[in-house]
Amino acid sequence: MPRDRFGREIDYLRLSVIDHCNLRCVYCMPLRGLSFVPSPELLTPAEIETVARSAVAVGFRKFRLTGGEPTLRGDLLEITARVAGVDGVADIAMTTNGILLPRLARPLREAGLRRLNIHVDSLHPERLKKLMRFASLEEMEAGIAAAEEAGLLPIKINCTVTRDYNDDEDVVELARRALERDWHVRFIELMPLGGGETAHVALSQFVPSAETRRRIEAALGPLLPLPRESAADEAVNFRFADGRGVVGFISPVSQPYCGSCNRMRLTADGKFHLCLLNDDELDVKQALRSGGGRAQVEEILLKAVGAKPTGHRLEEGVSTRTRSMFQIGG
Repeated sequence: MPRDRFGREIDYLRLSVIDHCNLRCVYCMPLRGLSFVPSPELLTPAEIETVARSAVAVGFRKFRLTGGEPTLRGDLLEITARVAGVDGVADIAMTTNGILLPRLARPLREAGLRRLNIHVDSLHPERLKKLMRFASLEEMEAGIAAAEEAGLLPIKINCTVTRDYNDDEDVVELARRALERDWHVRFIELMPLGGGETAHVALSQFVPSAETRRRIEAALGPLLPLPRESAADEAVNFRFADGRGVVGFISPVSQPYCGSCNRMRLTADGKFHLCLLNDDELDVKQALRSGGGRAQVEEILLKAVGAKPTGHRLEEGVSTRTRSMFQIGG
């Protein structure tokens, strides 16, 4: 397993397969001024497989397909099957808004996908549209049901908490679903990325996880901490006092977990992005398209691991300026 210069074991690769999205969440994508990677510049399924094989060869074991919205990629099933079929891949998951899962959940499972995180910011239809803009709660609920029927369990629901949008009864209702259903519900702090409109929202409407937890406990009772399954787990997880439900808090701003980070990110246009909240990147697509094979990809990936920064610098007012969240994959 590769270690960076700070001794962290890096074994988890997040693969962004597309930067398009069928939603426009206020903290992620503005309504205007967007440009996307042209299809010929996206990594092909074969190129993604080469990266996955190279990553496994140097010690990576966990993979996650991200976007943008990964289900918009027409060859997603091929990508999933290629990555899942690499000997040594211990886990392959995906993050999605769930809208297209009614037709894709079972084929994805059959292609080798094991787990899903589904992003839902509110269970109130009008608030959901205000925050996730083009979202439909009916479509999202149908996607969650399809994932459950396909056996992509446990269902993990991600909610980005945004002040004045969903920081009050919305978080309580989502947490209540963890009591009523076999869901893991995780509440995520806003992160300022990319500058412009979305970074402004993240800075001005940030809600610390401690505040979200207090609101949930005031309505639903105390949350009892669960032991961490892995030091690299970004979520701090809890159960309700009666033993039901899993509620987690992901707090990159108020409680950074950089010291145990095990992640590397591959952007849809073929760059290893060394840290979510930094601009540093290494190009691997150029190597792939100039005849480079696995050995060269392995060399670039190990160089990326070696150059990974110690952590973000939000406390200094420094974050990524060149990419927004939808261009990195979270």
